[in-house]
Amino acid sequence: MKRNDTERTISFSPPDMSELEERQVVDALRSGWITTGPRVKKLEHLLAQFVGVNDGMEDGNIEKVAADPSLVCLNSATASEEMIFRVLGVGPGDEVIVPAYTYTSSAAAAIHVGAKVVFIDSQPESLEMDYEKMREAITPRTKAIVPVDLGGVPCDYDKIYEVVTDPEIRKMFLPLEADESDDDLTKLGSRIQKKLGRVAIVADGAHALGASRFVTRSSADPEGENDRKEKKMVGSLADFTSFSFHAVKNFTTAEGGAASWSLPFVVNRILTKEEIEQGEVSNAEIYHWFQLLSLHGQSKDALAKTQLGAWEYDIIAPLYKCNMTDIMGGIGLAQLERYPGLLARRRKIIAKYDAACDELGVEHIVHFTNDYTSSGHLYITRITGCDDTQRRSIITKMAERGVATNVHYKPLPMMTGYKRIGWNIEDFPNAYQLFSNEITLPLHTKLSDEDVDYVINVFLETVREVRGY
Repeated sequence: MKRNDTERTISFSPPDMSELEERQVVDALRSGWITTGPRVKKLEHLLAQFVGVNDGMEDGNIEKVAADPSLVCLNSATASEEMIFRVLGVGPGDEVIVPAYTYTSSAAAAIHVGAKVVFIDSQPESLEMDYEKMREAITPRTKAIVPVDLGGVPCDYDKIYEVVTDPEIRKMFLPLEADESDDDLTKLGSRIQKKLGRVAIVADGAHALGASRFVTRSSADPEGENDRKEKKMVGSLADFTSFSFHAVKNFTTAEGGAASWSLPFVVNRILTKEEIEQGEVSNAEIYHWFQLLSLHGQSKDALAKTQLGAWEYDIIAPLYKCNMTDIMGGIGLAQLERYPGLLARRRKIIAKYDAACDELGVEHIVHFTNDYTSSGHLYITRITGCDDTQRRSIITKMAERGVATNVHYKPLPMMTGYKRIGWNIEDFPNAYQLFSNEITLPLHTKLSDEDVDYVINVFLETVREVRGY
């Protein structure tokens, strides 16, 4: 029997689990591998292939793994971004540029490594940071820029690379210097920075697994010397990218995340001592350091120690603990198998939302254009002429009718922890304006067509009621 409208309850973002995920979890439990093991390793190779970085496989065959992938699975996007900074050699005395309009993870990871965060205001009427202000904020201390692919829409990487490869900007860059007394991680960071010879692009792709953009500039060709546009997946657009697999994301492992890297100078083989001394960087070395950083600095993970007589290991430094478990990896393998269908379903829901918002004259995030394809993670709307009091009224009235909504995001300079550091929202008027009338509608693959219609009807009726349309 069909429920009445008043009986319908719409959650904001429940995880989409199926029997496939259940079987993977049960199989993992029965296998004896519940920490980092074969499922995580397989997921790393397949995700690397999916996002377009080195997958380490022969002819794309997962049964023929020849090398380490350019992607590592960890326990969160925050840990992934922090470990990226550590591999990159970012630390005390350095500056990292971050948009003010984002979630705390984008900035917190830089703070964790001791760097100073420099916030940038948004563009007027855009979720992306102001790239001219970004340019002006670069100093000799700037080591990284963190573009945020908010809602699943890739940033304009052509513009970002145009800035960091500008000869005047590049001239300011001061790479990390390391000497013989420094540890091997510091030396690796120094080599990477010197090979880049510019500010690194460390994308926050937490929302954007499966998104892509046509670019003339990317990590593979930052100078933009090729005239033709090339389609690149988020994960291969920037030098480094962090992903989130949290429970509310399109693709989830319950908790979890990944770090990928796309560095054209990386050598896909073991380097000689002489090559290392000459400043070369290998993919195996980067991957190995992510493993060390995520597992206490232990030279072998549990899987490696199962080899006959391979019990002994070393602790090369007192490092961190942020590895992904095989239970999570199993969920991820099932999700990846289902992911094309999940993305397609999101696209259909977005099309219905777009039509309704356009009819009412409500501004909304644009997920699909000739230049990019979004992952469709968030459906962000802005109620023109609406103030914060009216926005809160709309959210409350929709909740009373069973529709959960959200706000993405309250700018970081408004948050207590960041105000204590010294940031003031008055310095970021565009970010505040984006926040002040924003409402995010539920967008997930557990929504039926009837649910979507109900959300639309409740939204349109509530906005008309509160705004007097």
